[in-house]
Amino acid sequence: METIIPVLDYLNDEAAKEGVKEIVYGMAHRGRLNVLANIVNKSLYSIFSEFEDIVDTRSSQGSGDVKYHLGATGEYETLSGIKIKVSIASNPSHLEFVNPVVEGIVRAKQERTEDTSRNKTLAVVLHGDAAFAGEGVVAETLNLSQLKGYTTGGTLHIIVNNQIGFTTDPKEGRSTTYATDVAKMVQAPIFHVNGEDPEACLWVTKLAYEYRQKFKKDVVVDVLGYRKYGHNEADEPSFTQPLMYKVIKGRASIKEIYERQLLKAGTVSEADIVRLENIYNGRLNEAFEKAKGTHQEFKHEDPMALTKAEINTIQLDKKTEITGEDFNKIVDALVKFPEGFNVHGKLKKFIESRRDILTDEDSPIDWSFAEALAFGSLVQEGITVRLSGQDVSRGTFSQRHVVFADAETGHEFIPMNALASKDAKLEPVDSSLSEIAVLGFEYGYATADPMALVIWEAQFGDFANAAQVIIDNFVVASYSKWNLHNNLVMLLPHGQEGQGPEHSSARLERFLTLCADDNMFVCNVTTASQYFHLLRRQAKLTGTERKPLALMTPKSLLRSPLAASHKKDILEGKFWEVIEDINLAGNINDVKTIILTSGKIYYDADKYRTENNLKDTAIVRLEQYYPFPEDLLIFVLAQYKNAKSLVWLQEEPENMGAYNHLALDLIRLVQNKMKFYAVCREASASPAPGSNKVFQYTQKEIIAEAFSVSN
Repeated sequence: METIIPVLDYLNDEAAKEGVKEIVYGMAHRGRLNVLANIVNKSLYSIFSEFEDIVDTRSSQGSGDVKYHLGATGEYETLSGIKIKVSIASNPSHLEFVNPVVEGIVRAKQERTEDTSRNKTLAVVLHGDAAFAGEGVVAETLNLSQLKGYTTGGTLHIIVNNQIGFTTDPKEGRSTTYATDVAKMVQAPIFHVNGEDPEACLWVTKLAYEYRQKFKKDVVVDVLGYRKYGHNEADEPSFTQPLMYKVIKGRASIKEIYERQLLKAGTVSEADIVRLENIYNGRLNEAFEKAKGTHQEFKHEDPMALTKAEINTIQLDKKTEITGEDFNKIVDALVKFPEGFNVHGKLKKFIESRRDILTDEDSPIDWSFAEALAFGSLVQEGITVRLSGQDVSRGTFSQRHVVFADAETGHEFIPMNALASKDAKLEPVDSSLSEIAVLGFEYGYATADPMALVIWEAQFGDFANAAQVIIDNFVVASYSKWNLHNNLVMLLPHGQEGQGPEHSSARLERFLTLCADDNMFVCNVTTASQYFHLLRRQAKLTGTERKPLALMTPKSLLRSPLAASHKKDILEGKFWEVIEDINLAGNINDVKTIILTSGKIYYDADKYRTENNLKDTAIVRLEQYYPFPEDLLIFVLAQYKNAKSLVWLQEEPENMGAYNHLALDLIRLVQNKMKFYAVCREASASPAPGSNKVFQYTQKEIIAEAFSVSN
C-alpha cells in the first residue's frame, strides 16, 4: 500500500519538528524493504547487494536471516531539514511478536535519556489487519501500555489494512466488525481512513501523533486499502478471491489516482511527473547495476540506549567477589527503614536474620539473601537491575521481599535503592499475567541497554512455554540471525517436588536443544553463593560476550540450610561450572563410581550416601550445562584415578532434562576409561507425576539405583 510511505515520512517530519530524537519502528516483512530504503535511509546499493550471494561463505554474519527481517538504524532528514534518528527492530516471520520488543527498546532508551515525559523517543508499530485481530500478543502488549513498569507514553499503531489475511476473508478471520476492535480494550482512539486518499491519511496521522504526545496513550490509524498481488510475488490470489481480484485488476494505483488529482489542480505537469519518475528509476537502476559487480554489507547499529562513546567507556571489573566493606554497606541498606515505617510483623524475623550477619560472620546466607547481595553490589557498581515477572517483588514462594509495604499505610519502600545513583537502581516490576508480551518487552530492553542486568522470572518454570516464540525466535537466536546481542536472564523455577506436572519442569531439554554456537548459558546451581557469583558474572558481560542465561532455579532449596552459603563464599568465591565432591567421607583413591548430577537431587543423593555409609562413590555437580565445561569436568573426573563407572543422575524423565543433550559428550569423555550409565525416571509424555506419593517412591528408587547400577 503505497500511501504508507508518505504517512511515515510525514510522521517523521512532524516528530522532528517537535523535538523527538528517535522513532523506533516495528513491522512485519511486507513492505519492509520499502521502509528501509525510504524511511530508515538504508542505501539502495546495500539492499540490492544483500540479495546477491554472500562473499564469505564461512561467515553467517549478515546472512543469518532473510533480508526483510533485518533491523537497521539510520538518520532521516525531513522536508523541514531536521534530522531524526530512525530505527526498525529486527524480527522473525512471526507476525506481531515484535510489538513488545519495540516497547522494551523504547522504554530502555527513555530511561537512559531521563525522558520522564516520554516524548523524545517514540514507538510506532505497523500491523496487518488479520494479524492485529488474530494474534493474542497484540492484546497482551496493549495491556502493558498504561502499566507503570512498562509504559512508553503511548504507541502509534498503523494498520496496513488489505482486507485479507493471506487467503482468508475478514468474515472468516475475525468475529469483530473492525480489525482494530481489540484496541478498544484500552480505550484507544481508532481512526479509519481511505488509503486511496493520501492527503486524508496524512491529516489523520498528524491528529493521531498529536493525541499520543498530549495524552501519552496508544492510538490507532486504520488505513484501508488492498493488496495488489498475492501473498508473495509468485502467489495467485484469484484462486481464492476471484471477485475481489477482478476489481483490483481494473483499479488505478494510488500513484495514478493522486497524479490525476495533482494534474487537475495544476500543482504539477506531466513533464514534472515524468522527470520525478526518471530520477527515482535512475537511482534504482544505478544501485542495481552497481550491486551486480560488488558487494556492500550493511551493518546496522544495535538499537542501543547508550551512545557509542558511552559504550566505549564501559570498563567492568570481571571479578565477581566483593569486599567486606561493600558487603556490610549492602546489608546495612537492606535492613534500614525510614523512621515511622511499619514493617509487617511476619517480616521482622526475615529482616533480623539478615542483620545478624553484621555481627556473626557464620550466619547463613540463603538464596534470596545472596540474590539481594548480588543486586545491591551491582547497583553499587553502576549497573541497573531490572527484575520483572509475576509477583517478583515478593517472590512466588514469598522468599524475596525487595519491596516492602507499610502495614498501616500501604506505602511502598525499596531498601536496596539506598545504594542507588543517577545511573543505577533496582527496578522491581510486578508484571501483568502475561509471559509472551512481558518476556518480549524484557528482551527488547536487554538488547538496548548493555549497562542493565535485565531479569525475567517465570512464576513457575513450566509457564515459560507460554513465551516460546520469544525464546526461540528472539532471545536465543538474535546474534545468529541479526548479529544482535543480549544478556537477558530467565529465572525458571524447576525441580521435582511432588507438585504435579505443571509445577515441576522449566523444560530444561527445550533450552538445551536451542544451544549452539555458544549462543547462551544454561545453568542449574545448587548453592546461594553460586547464584550470587553467576548473576554478577552475567551482569559484567560486555560487547560480543553478551548472551542470555536460562537458569533453573530452586523451590525447596530457597530456604534450605543445605544450599545456604556464608560471608566468606561471597567475599572470596567465584562461579564454578563444575563442583567437585566436598563431602566425600572416604579416600579419593577408593572411589569406584562417580555420580554426576545437577540441581536439587544432589542433596538427596548426598543424604542417601551418608545414611548408607558409602565411601566408594563420589558425587560431582554439573552447575553449567552449556557451554559444556569440558576441560574443567575432565580435570575434576581425573582426580578419581581408580573410578570404573560414571553415572549421570537426573530426576526428570529419560526423554527430558539434560540426559539426551549430555550423553554423547559424557560417553566421549570417559571412553576406554570408565563405563557410562544413566539413571532417570522412565520416559513420559508428562514431566512429573500428579501424585506426591508416586513422586516420593520414584525419587527414592532412582537414587538407590544410581548407587547400585554399576554393580
